Amino acid sequence: MDPFPHNSHGFVNLLSPQSSQTIDLASAEMPRFSSQQSDVPKPVERKRWTAQEDIVLISAWLNTSKDPIVSNQQKAGSFWKRIEEYFNASAKLSGFAEREWGQCKQRWGRQRRNGHGRYGLSALQKCTAAIRMLAYGQSGDTYDEYLRLGESTARLCLENFTDGIMELFGEEYLRRPTPDDLQHLLDIGEVRGFPGMIGSIDCMHWEWKNCPTAWRGQYTRGSGKPTIVLEAVASQDLWIWHAFFGLPGTLNDINVLDRSPVFSDILEGRAPKVNFKVNNHTYRMAYYLTDGIYPNWATFIQSISLPQGPKAELFAHRQESTRKDVERAFGVLQSRFAIVKNPALLWDKVKIGKIMRTCVILHNMIVENERSGYAQIDTSEFESGESSRSSQVQRTTSMNIGNMRGIRNEVRDSQIHDRLKADLVENVWQKFGNVDE
Repeated sequence: MDPFPHNSHGFVNLLSPQSSQTIDLASAEMPRFSSQQSDVPKPVERKRWTAQEDIVLISAWLNTSKDPIVSNQQKAGSFWKRIEEYFNASAKLSGFAEREWGQCKQRWGRQRRNGHGRYGLSALQKCTAAIRMLAYGQSGDTYDEYLRLGESTARLCLENFTDGIMELFGEEYLRRPTPDDLQHLLDIGEVRGFPGMIGSIDCMHWEWKNCPTAWRGQYTRGSGKPTIVLEAVASQDLWIWHAFFGLPGTLNDINVLDRSPVFSDILEGRAPKVNFKVNNHTYRMAYYLTDGIYPNWATFIQSISLPQGPKAELFAHRQESTRKDVERAFGVLQSRFAIVKNPALLWDKVKIGKIMRTCVILHNMIVENERSGYAQIDTSEFESGESSRSSQVQRTTSMNIGNMRGIRNEVRDSQIHDRLKADLVENVWQKFGNVDE
């Protein structure tokens, strides 16, 4: 007798106490048992991180670590909760879903696996390679054993690092002077004997080793090596307020000035208005200290090449020592970032420009962090009130591009230059003449 007759339902009846459904064994559909839910919930789809969220996360981490009170010397939970608050409060992520601090921490330290199933490079390796290339000026294959990075990967890390620094910090550390910044610079200039002075301007050359052969004649000057020019304005604390980079090395300072946007805000009427008095004469345009190659404009004050008499000698001494601010800034920039001091090894001029701007941004960040340790000029006499100041900055600016030609003529007025220089000679003598004697 067949123990398993075809019309027997014994196998099926084993499930009858659990389900009233008739099961078709030939059907591919699985039955629903009473212990299961009628509607199976779908798995929650993980929200992918966008490039905009990554940028805000980096900004949150850096700004939270830059806190002068607690910095990153705190418990991991508290640190990442502050990053979560900064991240979710960002205006750049309006419309995005909020992230928890655990998600931010996981995203920050996440390493992906490559085709072999091995973890890829960490963010610490990549940033270390980029910073070491900037600081020591070496080629990309120098760190293949130390950081396990190939030359092409190291160059790519440097390129991404420079893009990120400019995207996150360029607006803050390459900004034009605000009215508060201008007033502080004017106060420092007045204490140093130069009312109306907001810095010193000069040019620096960066050698381009791998300049294309077709361009060598355009970028090569008397030294026989191709160079790229950087025009900069620096203040007493070595902050670089203006950086214009990329012109060929055959151009001198005057040719660079003709192409520079250093006076674009003044010509377009977007710069804050400045008024100051020297020797009872009123002037309404700030100026820079320069060397002898710059023209006799109202916005430039040079030294006296052959000073005659004690007043001229004292003025020349004071002007030349004060103008060294920009030279000191160039020296500190090159000492901190050897990549700027050594010949540029890249072929792409655009990437070289990004490296220079990144170095200037990092230089200003270091100046901001270490400024309290510098020998500061005492401007406390101006903090109590504005009555003792000889210079004033208007807090509101008015757009007026219709008078651009008149403003340009005023910037280049040689008569105002001569009168201002004579007044400065008298002012320096009145302020420091008796002290030096």
